[in-house]
Amino acid sequence: MVEYPPSQLDNVFHALADPTRRAMLHALAGSERTVSELAAPFSISLAAASKHVKTLERARLIDRSIAGRTHTCRLNPEQLAAANRWLRHYERLWNARFDKLENMLAELPPDKE
Repeated sequence: MVEYPPSQLDNVFHALADPTRRAMLHALAGSERTVSELAAPFSISLAAASKHVKTLERARLIDRSIAGRTHTCRLNPEQLAAANRWLRHYERLWNARFDKLENMLAELPPDKE
């Protein structure tokens, strides 16, 4: 199994647990955006958007640069890839179990109606 520091995975999955943050990440997959641009589609204040951005930063899912009063965010795909590798371990485990179940069911005698 792929091992990651628990606190980092916790931060990633905590950040991904919120639909607003997931939508922000989706927007950043297209191009970098300012915090104002990330907040625009939602009925939230700039302060609330900033809190979401900080959560994404803490999880290292995004990088933020500051030029004057403009905060620009960009996606950091490495952390998503790390979370995906962790999840794929369990995907393989469940696929192996389903394959075993399929084989067992194929060995059962056919139903007689």
